[in-house]
Amino acid sequence: MSFLREMMMKKALLLVVLFYPLLSWKAPGSVLREEKRAVVNNTAGNPGVSGLVYDSLNLEQYGLSRRVFDLALKGWQRLRAYGRVTRENVVSIVDFSQPSFKKRLYVIDLVNPRLLFNTYVAHGRRSGKEVATRFSNRPRSLESSVGFYVTADTYMGSNGYSLKLNGVEYGFNSNAARREIVLHGADYVSEQYIAMNGFLGRSWGCPAVPLEESRDIIDSIKNGSCLFIYTPQVKYLSSSRLLNSKA
Repeated sequence: MSFLREMMMKKALLLVVLFYPLLSWKAPGSVLREEKRAVVNNTAGNPGVSGLVYDSLNLEQYGLSRRVFDLALKGWQRLRAYGRVTRENVVSIVDFSQPSFKKRLYVIDLVNPRLLFNTYVAHGRRSGKEVATRFSNRPRSLESSVGFYVTADTYMGSNGYSLKLNGVEYGFNSNAARREIVLHGADYVSEQYIAMNGFLGRSWGCPAVPLEESRDIIDSIKNGSCLFIYTPQVKYLSSSRLLNSKA
């Protein structure tokens, strides 16, 4: 009886040795996803790492201040914690402290640190001329809405290929869907327009980008990434729950 039990234990041990590598094996795709998530988590939780991303991409040289970048990552981190962001590796920043003749849109890959896009972006018709100084969450205001957004799906509309945006900050951009605030291409967002007028054309409140880049930008950030539209105005910076939350 003891001999039979010993043989069975040996067979069981042999099966474990043979099949353990299969049980512990992970598909390359799942390993890559885990590695990317680890990089994202490290970037989110470590100011030193986010500083390295900022410095390695020379974002100051492109006109994006460290303060605006840090604020964008702070809100992005909060949205991740709340489960609102599903496309975690990309963050987009519109810096409305800069005039419209500057390239003030930044699309950044945080996992493989790269500046994917740095280009022009328009503000709302009633937000100002060269610089956006007035913002609203009201329908038909023709003003831009500031704060954090989560990108949604795409559609073909009157402005061509467009990206829906969900505003997630009550009082600042929560009416974005109702106002049909979307990211789209526009012919008035171009260097030619700037050369003729000294500033970009203006939208009805949408962050409009150059037509020739619009599809690539949209496809890079659609379906669940974070978009931050920044203003230096104290009213927003002191009232944003995402920027002032301690949790």
